[in-house]
Amino acid sequence: MPGRVPGIGDSCWMYHAFSAARASFMLGGMTPVAAPENPDVAVWRKAKRPELIARRLALTAAERTAAGDRITMRLKALLAAAPARLMGFYWPFRGEYDPRPLVRELHAAGAALALPVVIGKAQPLVFRPWWPGAPMARGVWDIPVPAAGDPVQPDTLLVPLVGFDAGNYRLGYGGGFYDRTIAAVAVRPRSIGVGFACARLPTVHPQPYDVRMDHVVTDEDH
Repeated sequence: MPGRVPGIGDSCWMYHAFSAARASFMLGGMTPVAAPENPDVAVWRKAKRPELIARRLALTAAERTAAGDRITMRLKALLAAAPARLMGFYWPFRGEYDPRPLVRELHAAGAALALPVVIGKAQPLVFRPWWPGAPMARGVWDIPVPAAGDPVQPDTLLVPLVGFDAGNYRLGYGGGFYDRTIAAVAVRPRSIGVGFACARLPTVHPQPYDVRMDHVVTDEDH
């Protein structure tokens, strides 16, 4: 169990608040889970997030391109073996793996795709259909979201990773919204954590409410 991390200043606190807000945008600002956070783990995770994000932002353009190509190749193989009926994906943010070239290929091959939309504070996430050229609006932090469309329920989700471990547990942005969303639906979607290998940790110290990813795909074998 990690101990408390000393010397966490205001800048780290501001980053955590920003990250939680972005997570709330991505997953709808849903009601907090009942299980309490272990305070030592919470402090450790709060300190670890900016370190991990700095690692991926430090990748050179060539490294990012090469790593992204390897991730795309592995995602294609995984999805070819078990195709998605309707895949929810994310719009990349702060150096995340960019799934847009992949999903454009999937769309050309006939796949159905969706992006998350926040409809109000403390409301569940709604997925709306997306396709290349779909009308888009600007959401929180100017992240594009579908401007219209009836709600749909993906059976497969691409989930961005801040960190991950060998048990397929992920470290997210601090809001816990992916965990709550995946746990709340009647039919759990296949969840594929996606990120760069530099985000790997010995453990994320999973808590009772943390949802294990069905797969974790990175640019390296693990």
